[in-house]
Amino acid sequence: MIEKKYYGDVLLRPLITEKTVASGELNKYIFEVHRDANKQTVKDAVEKLFNVKVEQVNIMNMKGKPKKRGVFVGKSRSWKKAIVTLVTGYRIKELEGQH
Repeated sequence: MIEKKYYGDVLLRPLITEKTVASGELNKYIFEVHRDANKQTVKDAVEKLFNVKVEQVNIMNMKGKPKKRGVFVGKSRSWKKAIVTLVTGYRIKELEGQH
């Protein structure tokens, strides 16, 4: 389990795609999070690291896709994604350049 004092370990990276940039206008930010993270730890991490108020957190497990290269068969790694909705009026300034 993740200790609460290391909030930087919960959020691994923001996901920047065309779809996530469009959702930024709706006050939603998407992050790749630690595999052991839950909604409460993600909410605490976002509020402490970015000094904002979180309204809602949705978490999804993304399964690894099958990959094949010649005769070698494998799969990409599985990971966890969190969609964080902020309270109206709050923005994450550090991610505004990407949005």
